[in-house]
Amino acid sequence: MPTEILLQVSPLHAATPDLLKMDVAKTSRIPAQEIAHVQILKRSIDARQKNIRINLKVQVFTKGEPLTVSDVPLPQYPQVGSRPEVVVVGAGPGGLFAALQLIELGLKPIVLERGKDVRGRRRDLRAINQDHIVNPDSNYCFGEGGAGTYSDGKLYTRSKKRGDIDRILRLFVAFGASADILVEAHPHIGTNKLPKIISDMRDMIRYCGGEVRFDTKVTDLLIAGNQMQGVLTSQGETIRSPHVILATGHSARDIFELLYRKKIFIEAKPFALGVRAEHPQSLIDSIQYHCDTRGEYLPPAPYSLVKQVHGRGMYSFCMCPGGVIAPCATSPGEVVTNGWSPSKRDQATANSGIVVELRPEDFKKYHHLGPLAGMAFQREIEQRAWHLAGESQRVPAQRMVDFSSGKVSSEIPKTSYLPGTTPVELGEVFPGFLTQVLRDGFREFGKSMKGYFTNEAILHAPESRTSSPVRIPRDPDTLEHVQIKGLYPCGEGAGYAGGIVSAAIDGEKCARMVAAQYT
Repeated sequence: MPTEILLQVSPLHAATPDLLKMDVAKTSRIPAQEIAHVQILKRSIDARQKNIRINLKVQVFTKGEPLTVSDVPLPQYPQVGSRPEVVVVGAGPGGLFAALQLIELGLKPIVLERGKDVRGRRRDLRAINQDHIVNPDSNYCFGEGGAGTYSDGKLYTRSKKRGDIDRILRLFVAFGASADILVEAHPHIGTNKLPKIISDMRDMIRYCGGEVRFDTKVTDLLIAGNQMQGVLTSQGETIRSPHVILATGHSARDIFELLYRKKIFIEAKPFALGVRAEHPQSLIDSIQYHCDTRGEYLPPAPYSLVKQVHGRGMYSFCMCPGGVIAPCATSPGEVVTNGWSPSKRDQATANSGIVVELRPEDFKKYHHLGPLAGMAFQREIEQRAWHLAGESQRVPAQRMVDFSSGKVSSEIPKTSYLPGTTPVELGEVFPGFLTQVLRDGFREFGKSMKGYFTNEAILHAPESRTSSPVRIPRDPDTLEHVQIKGLYPCGEGAGYAGGIVSAAIDGEKCARMVAAQYT
């Protein structure tokens, strides 16, 4: 049996097999000449002290001991072309993992995606970045893989109680992700790698007899009494099924409006809103690693900040080391920002959403819209930002210290946000209470992270799609909607997930509940 040990080593030793073997020999008291292989199981960085250390959990194989390192296989997916059909609305992580789980359990998924496949999406993303044209059905949020495909690919989740995280990571590896995601404390695939993985998942669904249809928007839910009957698509096609998994993502406002019109019970959900802040990555490295330069053995440094400011939580969200800021509007006449990193995280800048928690009472202006009040609040800010920045995909921007001082920045340097920026006093974008929390909060962040509060940092507004402003309630036991049998609200859009992994877990859970109806 291999020996498992925990140890701390320098970044150089962690990256150099021969040096690591000597450290392992010293810690385990196994003679170095007897060690045949060191398999890293878990890896994390401890940057709390000036001398940075790498925490490792390793397996030590001695000479003559069989090496048990192997590839991660795909599940044995059966052919399901003639099996009962289940409609899955949305091809984000919730929908795709639901579809794969349905196949594994012997059911045929019909995946309906309003947007294009990953290849087709690229043209529409180029149109947003270069021509400021927003396709409301194909953009950074809508299309194959959902918002996650072109939005960093972080696989870290705190949702330990939601399900088997390791299973989701192993499925990603089986479909082509680096096995490093099974090791790293904060696994990340990268926006440049995810599209191929997502398209391979789609190909597997089709190979097994499932269907994946693009440019197919669901325009109505067909219900008789309180039982799902199927869906109506934008092509006028009726697709019949007594089971519909609704995994449309947090930006599918038309679906929320449809549910509201049909008097299908939904409720307002708290969410967070703010700005996306961009610093030079070298500055973040110097702060976090207590050094002038990072060196070749450490990755670009992340950060995580949280404060209570005027009784509200203000925190960093979706931090992207070595990343860029992207335009994530889903309709003409609005601007939205988000961030992503390539797999190597090798861009010159670091960005993070810096957001403030919102409460139902913040939306009282839209009280007459009931559960859609938060969505209306969100949309108003996005439209105001669009207007203030020049009615294109340019976004309002301000240097961080200038913002906290209420001063319009005289000039904004070129940032990673390709459509460009317009100098605006961001207090014009946000309501007064939110502006004040952000102004004072940045000063507080600077006290906790020396060097963070600087005019080298550029704020882009708004970061508004942190999570769904609506929850679609479901029975905790069956996962069906509390009112409609056979309707399974799923993932981020329904309010039950907060990222790729948690959405994938929720998709699998919904699929298992559907399959239970056939056993």
